[in-house]
Amino acid sequence: MSHRSIHWFRKGLRLHDNPALLAAFENSSNVWPIFILDPWFIKNAQVGVNRWRFLLQSLQDLDEKLKKLNSRLFVIRGNPNEVLLQLFKEWKVTRLTFEVDTEPYAKQRDIEVEELAKKHNVEVVKCVSHTLYDVQKTIETNGGKPPLTYQRLQTLLAKMGPPPKPVKTLDSSAVMGNKTTVSEDHNKKYGVPTLADLGKSPEACGPLLFPGGETEGFNRLERMLKKTNWICTFEKPKTEPNSLIPSTTVLSPYLKFGCLSVRTFYYRLQEVYLQNKKHTQPPVSLHGQLLWREFFYTAGAGTPNFDKMEGNPICIQIPWEKNDKHLEAWANGRTGYPFIDAVMTQLRREGWIHHLARHAVACFLTRGDLWISWEEGQKVFEEHLLDADWSINAGNWMWLSASSFFYQYFRVYNPISFGKKTDKNGDYIRKYLPILSKFPEKYIYEPRTAPRDIQAKAGCIIGKDYPPPILDHDKMRPINIKRMAEAYGKRFDSGQDNKNGGSLKKKQSASEDGDEAPKKKVKKFRNKKMTDFLM
Repeated sequence: MSHRSIHWFRKGLRLHDNPALLAAFENSSNVWPIFILDPWFIKNAQVGVNRWRFLLQSLQDLDEKLKKLNSRLFVIRGNPNEVLLQLFKEWKVTRLTFEVDTEPYAKQRDIEVEELAKKHNVEVVKCVSHTLYDVQKTIETNGGKPPLTYQRLQTLLAKMGPPPKPVKTLDSSAVMGNKTTVSEDHNKKYGVPTLADLGKSPEACGPLLFPGGETEGFNRLERMLKKTNWICTFEKPKTEPNSLIPSTTVLSPYLKFGCLSVRTFYYRLQEVYLQNKKHTQPPVSLHGQLLWREFFYTAGAGTPNFDKMEGNPICIQIPWEKNDKHLEAWANGRTGYPFIDAVMTQLRREGWIHHLARHAVACFLTRGDLWISWEEGQKVFEEHLLDADWSINAGNWMWLSASSFFYQYFRVYNPISFGKKTDKNGDYIRKYLPILSKFPEKYIYEPRTAPRDIQAKAGCIIGKDYPPPILDHDKMRPINIKRMAEAYGKRFDSGQDNKNGGSLKKKQSASEDGDEAPKKKVKKFRNKKMTDFLM
């Protein structure tokens, strides 16, 4: 039987290592590659203009690649059920292929689509290729529950063996025989829209530092693979959060949209490791970062309400405060702490910030200073990050707020001294907060301490041209540590446990006094590296 197939692109915006795409062309006379602009995402998802630009560039790149294979991308707006029902009838479709998606909305959507396809005698082929492993199989291997520690995930994956290898890239031999015709008005009916078409202003975009698409993702990977020594010595905690040129790969946006296959990335790294006996290991190596991605995808797929505090069985219930004024100041880089404000300015302008910078601003918003819910920060990151990924974003925010996964709540990022460690002169601050660029090195991290005449000479009066600190970090830190201890204590009193591979109470017993704990007790924890991860 010769099929008439639709391949439905969602993530997985690539031709390499895309088994569902290959399946669409197998024994098919006609294949329509489609992308549906689902109004649910436009209405419900926090998507900023920089991320829209990245998506549209990725779709444009995909269309250009398909053109070279005598095919095209069909971009259609509408509810997936309604769109697919119409296309099933109009194109006389017999097969639908797509990549598995583990996010809650996507899972429910796909269940409904499969039921629709069954009613219309359309075969459904779905393939796992957005993660290294089939996360459902990983959960089944763990007795039906997601592993909630990195170590447990490693143990499970060791039993399961190496991840599947990438499949071949779609090429002319695979599409041979495709008879799908492309109409002369294709661009008008099915072309990739512009930002203006979506009601977005191109002028609102920041500088184009990371163009979207498989072509750029692959080029970036190839440039990185040439730095074999850098790959083999890579340790995530030892990269710089405020370097003017990114000190990590910045491949996360390409992995998020599936412009770059995570399995391809994994095995290309493996080739480098095999040629070099000495190289770093997980969790700090580049392989380790891909396993952190896998960890959060697996945890997110198997945990109810993973992106919320309430109803989330692995999340400590913390009585965060609502303060719109403080939240707005944090989100817009107006806290009066230059390092924090520079990071948030870079986020809004460029759509990417270093993972340690994310740690610092997340800690500042939640348990470190402002005592605002991690869910609020999650929304801001979801809007502005090019690599905003549902499970990774939620998992990292729980981690940094010490709501789950990480429980050393007394370890707080200092918004003044942290940035100085790798950028004493404050060049990063000077770049993203030019109003402070003329302050001497002595005052760049604390401009409020500069004498009035120095402020005037720098052309920036604190309280007029740049805000004073929104609060006193040194005062808030012990208050919030006490609040965290109380929240943890209430969890114990209610008879709950973290179910995270061990007793949470046991893990915290040596640190309940926070800063007041005896030095030897605290040293026991401080000498351990805070595990850093892909965010």
